[in-house]
Amino acid sequence: MPLAVEFTTITEMFDRLSERFSSGRRPVLMYKVEGKYKGISYAELRGTVIDFCCALHLLGVERGDNIGMISENRPEWVIADQAIVSLGAVTVPLYPTLSAKQIEYIFTNAGARFAVVSNQFQFTKVLKIFDEVKTLEKVIVMSEKGVTFDDRVLSFAGLMKRGAEFAKSHPDFYSESIKRVRPDDLLTIIYTSGTTGDPKGVVLTHANLVSNMGAAAQVLPFDHNDVFLSFLPLCHSFEKMAGYLTAMACGSTIAFAESIETVRDNLLEVRPTVMTAVPRFFERLHDRIRKQVDSCSPLRRKIFSWAVNVGHRYAKAAKAESVPLPLAAQYRIAAALVFQKLKQRTGGRIRYMVSGGAALGRELGEFFEAVGIQVIEGYGMTESSPVISVNRLDDYKFGTVGKPIPGVEVKIADDGEILTRGPHVMKGYWNDKRATQEAIDNHGWLHTGDIGMFDAEGYLVITDRKKHLFVTTGGKNIAPQPLENLFQQSKYIDQFVLIGDRRQFLSALIVPDFEAVKDYADKNNIAYSNEEDLVRQPEIHRLMELDIQSLQRDLASYERVRKFVLLDKPFTIEKGEITPTLKVKRKVVEEQYRHLIENMYGSIV
Repeated sequence: MPLAVEFTTITEMFDRLSERFSSGRRPVLMYKVEGKYKGISYAELRGTVIDFCCALHLLGVERGDNIGMISENRPEWVIADQAIVSLGAVTVPLYPTLSAKQIEYIFTNAGARFAVVSNQFQFTKVLKIFDEVKTLEKVIVMSEKGVTFDDRVLSFAGLMKRGAEFAKSHPDFYSESIKRVRPDDLLTIIYTSGTTGDPKGVVLTHANLVSNMGAAAQVLPFDHNDVFLSFLPLCHSFEKMAGYLTAMACGSTIAFAESIETVRDNLLEVRPTVMTAVPRFFERLHDRIRKQVDSCSPLRRKIFSWAVNVGHRYAKAAKAESVPLPLAAQYRIAAALVFQKLKQRTGGRIRYMVSGGAALGRELGEFFEAVGIQVIEGYGMTESSPVISVNRLDDYKFGTVGKPIPGVEVKIADDGEILTRGPHVMKGYWNDKRATQEAIDNHGWLHTGDIGMFDAEGYLVITDRKKHLFVTTGGKNIAPQPLENLFQQSKYIDQFVLIGDRRQFLSALIVPDFEAVKDYADKNNIAYSNEEDLVRQPEIHRLMELDIQSLQRDLASYERVRKFVLLDKPFTIEKGEITPTLKVKRKVVEEQYRHLIENMYGSIV
């Protein structure tokens, strides 16, 4: 679908969009207040952005200043984001899950002058490192509850009042300010969470994001009738570009989930039509469905299995544009008995969902397609603004990440690495010329670090990360990610990390799905006192072993897991074992559990 307005910068987009829809009552944003969702109109949002823009000007924010932002998804995030860039300043958004030490590194590296934070919890982290970040002048706090104010701290609401007064006496300030913003100006520095080493600041311009937004809008249909439910962090490039900026540019409404934990309830309240998510969301949704089905009577389980089988056959026939009448009739029955009930769990209005951030298992895509919930997988990285390729609603293939979006070049290097070139490629890494030169070659090709190929039909297939390829002592090359995706199909497995680089065979660290395993233990009278005790039970180890053997029966011998360890605690962001986008930091995990790994290979070091 076309964008609602034409623009060359993000500031121009917001200005023209908020002017066009200023007289309407339809909300641009929605958020939860006292148990109910409340809408913010375009006119209201425009007014608050102008007020905060003026407030930041009074504070001394200038073109080129880097402003840190640490907040959960909320309207103030959007207000601050739009106000900062309207002055020609640069946003440096951080994950709210980061520690004080991680914040210190990023703020110091970026030379942040000011920080905008959501609440006391985030404020406390910044206060701990305030004196260490020499460039940091003030912290602006959105929610004042529990905050002790001093000369380093400013109230978001207080600044808004000052800005509103300035705006009244200087009615042309905002419009004159945004005229000075150019497409090649820096828009944001997004620090990659990275699975190895310190994070690097990806420098993106207005032109980078605008090109990606325009291309995405051409291939993914949404417009002013759509409602998005936003729960992925707005600081993540995928959510910022697709679930926020492009959604807004197409005139859609964006509703913020209260938290990741409340998404299931918020789906029913917001009843979105489109949603962006990561594969883990679909895995959990699938697992919940399967668990509920398993608890049903034999007749209901049989009906569910029949309906899914019909759904698979119907989807295949529909793609071939040849649906036999008996199959169409069966599908209508399956939809009435099963699929409509499943759709109601997403609010009942979902047209499609977009999956990104990591690989979506083929089986997951096929399952949701069968039950009538379309999941479209895309591919990209922060350095590419971020989308490189995506499946289309009328042109998709599970197990692939679709075809390149308009204006984006993609080729496969001799060693299998995916390269991309075009207006979406970042300007470089902040203050890191060497890393920039390593990532972008002399011909403008961005080296993604991913290994892939184009299949015979032109769909891009990702096999693994270049640096994550295992080489066994037998000389076999193994891509761990597809295997990990395979094993995570098990209803008894929550997290799975494959081990095997420079080893004689593959092994694994497994975090069980404790809810499912506890149900199994209770039904089979297996005694346990806690989760640590549970994973030590021989019957549970045998259960997992049988499940793994079943899943890997079609694998080559060198791809099979021969030993594994069950862990009693999940990998967490706080312990540095996974990134905020839930990608495993292999080096950290392997070091953390080194003694268990070495035990599996028969030696302790």
